[in-house]
Amino acid sequence: MSIQVLLADDHEIMLEGLKQLLRNTGDIDVIGVVKDGRTTVATALKCRPDITIMDISMPSLNGIEATRKITEELPDIKIIILSMHTGQEFISEALRAGAHGYVLKECAFEELTEAIYTVYNNKMYLSRDITGTVVRDYVRKITSDNTPVATQLTDREREVLQLIAEGNSTKEIASILYVSGKTIDTYRRNLMKKLNMKSIAELTKY
Repeated sequence: MSIQVLLADDHEIMLEGLKQLLRNTGDIDVIGVVKDGRTTVATALKCRPDITIMDISMPSLNGIEATRKITEELPDIKIIILSMHTGQEFISEALRAGAHGYVLKECAFEELTEAIYTVYNNKMYLSRDITGTVVRDYVRKITSDNTPVATQLTDREREVLQLIAEGNSTKEIASILYVSGKTIDTYRRNLMKKLNMKSIAELTKY
């Protein structure tokens, strides 16, 4: 029985390359390719792949938030983050969101297939180059009571924050999220208060 995989990345060349490489393995079936976070969530919930492989930096909804939405609805769908980001905050947030694996884009293709087989067998997989980062983050957390500000934001606040940073107007964000403009204004005020910021420019930079 083949492993059904959904690929999510906003780079066409990356998608096509991965699709061909994975299909050549013989026991991995790529059932779809998508290019933004919201479509990834909708497709995953509809098609229910065994594994979704996604980048973090995707338009409309980033890979971490997409991971959180998918795993909340269907925890049996396993997520592998395939990203160029090696920063502690990216890795930690991805794992907190429910990702079962984190693989660096610079890794050899063989490492990605190893990650797929490992995660498919209900185990976690981390690229060798980032295991030290994860351990350091764990040690830091058990020796400190400080909670990162980002984790104090709600799921919807993080969505609004990304859409603001992408340059969307209040009206456009309201349309994307199917809420009123006043609701978006409220989210914006809450974000500024929680993050201690005074302007949209500061939010965008954050």
